[in-house]
Amino acid sequence: MKHDELRTLSVHKEHELLLKLEVAGLTDELADMIICSKDNELATKIVKLTENGGFEPTTSQKSAREIMSKNFFGIEEAIKYYGVNPTSQQRSALAEIPFSEAVLQECKDTHILIAIFPVSVLDIRGKVQDKKLFYSQDWYNKESFAKERKEIGWQLIRKEPVANSTSKNWEEQQALLNENEEVPSAQVMIYTIIGHFLNTGERLFEKIYVRTSSVGSDGFRVLVGGFDSDGLAVFVCWGGDRHVSLGVASARK
Repeated sequence: MKHDELRTLSVHKEHELLLKLEVAGLTDELADMIICSKDNELATKIVKLTENGGFEPTTSQKSAREIMSKNFFGIEEAIKYYGVNPTSQQRSALAEIPFSEAVLQECKDTHILIAIFPVSVLDIRGKVQDKKLFYSQDWYNKESFAKERKEIGWQLIRKEPVANSTSKNWEEQQALLNENEEVPSAQVMIYTIIGHFLNTGERLFEKIYVRTSSVGSDGFRVLVGGFDSDGLAVFVCWGGDRHVSLGVASARK
């Protein structure tokens, strides 16, 4: 196949790119290394690094990804699916995974390890509006919980409701949590559910809802779920209500 048939950049852009690389320190020797690398390995790494905005995973992040496999949503995924542009401070904050390898091994099939960025529920909905991943609702457009942007950090989010938490009220559900569990916010849950689907195609909470730690302006608890082909639904529910299809969400402390 001829080079012209492989070209995706214009001649002008190829020239501009080459000039940028030369200014950055590209020499004939380095260019030869890239050109002659086995299976185009070096060139692929350069493109991937550029695609990730210069981000390179740390040893801690690489180890966690290997353990969690498909249940990992890291900085690369946040860049790709949520369009985040991590600052150096944010990269530093996420450099080390705050969970031991033993905890990750324990949770690798039941939880998602996810890098949370300060992206609100409304931000997420706006970014994926063309994919129809949200149930058609506008009631929470002015709600504080939908505008919240939590601090950056790693979370281990349970992929299913806490065991035996359906058909129970809020207080009864709280009693089921162990000392290593807490209830995540609506923002964190929605960030996780939508992000995981974009990354893997797996729908979490497809036929069930879970209470979150967030509260609406009416004082009722925010719940999310029912993530079927109509999209993810967001509702509120009185803390005293009990429903067979309503459990409680959980994150590892």
